[in-house]
Parts: sequence; C-alpha cells; structure tokens
Amino acid sequence: QVHVVESGGGLVQPGGSLRLSCAVSQSISSNYAAWYRQAPGKEREWVANILSGTLPNVSDSLKGRFTISRDNVKNTVYLQMNNLKREDTAVYYCMVRNRGIEDWGQGTLVTVSS
Repeated sequence: QVHVVESGGGLVQPGGSLRLSCAVSQSISSNYAAWYRQAPGKEREWVANILSGTLPNVSDSLKGRFTISRDNVKNTVYLQMNNLKREDTAVYYCMVRNRGIEDWGQGTLVTVSS
C-alpha cells in the first residue's frame, strides 16, 4: 500500500506564504501527482497537477500565486502558496496515481486569517 502524507499546513495571515509537502512511500518518478482542496461547506476542487516529462498545471484561478513541483529523489510533491487569501482556507489533499490506482493523503489544514 502506498502511503501519502501531507504536511506544512497551519495558520497564516492574508498575504503570507506556505509550502505544503506531500511525502510518498514509494517512487513517484513516473506517477501523476495532484493537489486538491476542500473549503468548509464546499466540494473538493482540483488545485494543480504534475507529471514527469510534462509541464505542471495550476488552476487558472490560482495561477501566479500557487506553484506545484516535485522532488523525485525525496519522493515528495510540493505546493508553494504565495499571497494567500482568506478564501484559500481549506483542507489540502495530495493524490498520487500510478497504473490507474489513486492514493490520497489525509489532508493538511490551511487557515488564512488575521
């Protein structure tokens, strides 16, 4: 079984930055990886994805503020979030997919508040 563990969430003031990490228990060099988020009372939404050999994708509404990257040596996927806004408050989830099988983490809470 693949273990996916997110970290890096917390409380941040509007305009601040956070970097989320997603540690995966196996090699991710050929995996599709993505970040999703779910705000209180809302459905889960796609944030960004990355696949080796292709350009990363970020939701149009988040481009310019969020960046996804990966370190295949550390088997870790990152989400850099800058200029955070209150509406970015959500639980952020990491998903990795290999051979059609998706594995999700438990999520990390990001709260943007003054």
